[in-house]
Amino acid sequence: MDHGWGWGGGPWFLIFPLFWLVVIGLFIFFVPRRLRRSREWHQSQGAESVLRERYARGEVDETEYRQRLEVLRSQLGK
Repeated sequence: MDHGWGWGGGPWFLIFPLFWLVVIGLFIFFVPRRLRRSREWHQSQGAESVLRERYARGEVDETEYRQRLEVLRSQLGK
């Protein structure tokens, strides 16, 4: 008598492990990518914040501020 736990249990003995392999593979692919983007975003926000403070104190003029801001944002888009 087969209770579905052996080879005669249908395709589940292949589908279930493949499902978990896909889930683990997606986790391995997306988690480091998400962490890297988050880190880049925080670094960018920190640099922009310093630049805004320097502009507010008058250490850089508007032209230099906009040029540096453009450089910072272009580096983030890499």
